[in-house]
Amino acid sequence: MKKFSINKGIGASVEFKGLKAQYLFYFAAGLLADLILVMVLYMAGVNNLVCLALGLSTSGYLVYKVFSLNKKYGQYGLMKLQARKYFPKYIISRKDVKGYVSRNLKLRDYEKYS
Repeated sequence: MKKFSINKGIGASVEFKGLKAQYLFYFAAGLLADLILVMVLYMAGVNNLVCLALGLSTSGYLVYKVFSLNKKYGQYGLMKLQARKYFPKYIISRKDVKGYVSRNLKLRDYEKYS
């Protein structure tokens, strides 16, 4: 029986066959969901060839998509992409123009007498 090494050092993230960190869990969850889908369809009485074709195609797409995401974004890139949604696009300041002008005048007066 062939043995696979999962960790490659202390403090390193989990890696298996090139998949790192959260992609490994996405891959396992996707395969589990695919298996459950095929089992439900089989128990519902769908044709065996349809179940087999659907299971193979969805698992193939899952493998392709997870490995491409892993290659494109790396270990933390997908989390950074998700966190970007929570950053503001621009900062809104609701102070009127008179407030900016009076503040600048006070600063000039302060600098003049300092």
